[in-house]
Amino acid sequence: MKIGFVGLGKMGQNMTKRLLSSHEVVVFDINEKALKEAKSSGAIISSSIKDLISKLPDQKVIWMMVPQGDITKNTILEISKFLKKGDILIDGGNSYYKDSQISADELLKKGINFLDIGTSGGIFGLKEGYCLMVGGDEKAYTQIEPILKSLAAKDGYQYVGNTGSGHYTKMVHNAIEYGIMQAYAEGFELLKEKKEFDLDMKKISKLWNHSSVIRSWLLELVENIFEKDQNLSEIKGFVQDSGEGRWSVKEAVDLGVSVNVIAASLFERFSSRKPDSFKAKILAALRDQFGGHGVFRKDKEL
Repeated sequence: MKIGFVGLGKMGQNMTKRLLSSHEVVVFDINEKALKEAKSSGAIISSSIKDLISKLPDQKVIWMMVPQGDITKNTILEISKFLKKGDILIDGGNSYYKDSQISADELLKKGINFLDIGTSGGIFGLKEGYCLMVGGDEKAYTQIEPILKSLAAKDGYQYVGNTGSGHYTKMVHNAIEYGIMQAYAEGFELLKEKKEFDLDMKKISKLWNHSSVIRSWLLELVENIFEKDQNLSEIKGFVQDSGEGRWSVKEAVDLGVSVNVIAASLFERFSSRKPDSFKAKILAALRDQFGGHGVFRKDKEL
């Protein structure tokens, strides 16, 4: 197949490279360096979205991998100007599922099929393949299946339901990821703080990945981290969130579902951004007020 691909960031560039083994790929990105890299891999580059679409066959399939939010909305609007009835537009980014439902409804007025595809695999997807969660029109899904087979790991793609379900599934996937990562982080901090044993973090993370019940790919990545530096001395404990955890917690409130671990892991990320936390100061001051426990000032302990 000959397909269009818009967005050549870390994920998009690698996905393009993987697709090129079986398909012709026409690409566009505002970053000239990214376009040059894609061209060196064998992609057909374009100067604009309009130019990209002009290089595609009559039945057009375009995959977007751009940041969620206004950038996604504006990109969909721009692409839709040049598409016609029966064409397929795919959002493979981490868009909010309700935004995807709105986009699909708007595109359907022009007869354009929209698929929301949750994409997992990170920077390792180029070699290992991706996990693809597809929502939208099932007929359109069947039409693009050759693309999915090329991108995905073995058994790594699935039609999950109607419009929005792909991004909803990916949202929950990422929320689970928050909780798993938090558990690993807390466990290794417990190991690190037991000074009397002088435990080797790298050896333990490697050991646990051999038939233990907590073995996983994430634990393999933990081992890679400790291979470089057991003390993580060059890393600042600032943890960003990309939105899926927040959306999942909001969804849990709406559905009346208890997600204690996911919520706690999200709030822990918020805490990581405030090393001199005002709430911690209040807690310390209150302990001193009712129990005379004393507080630590920046220069001395009272």
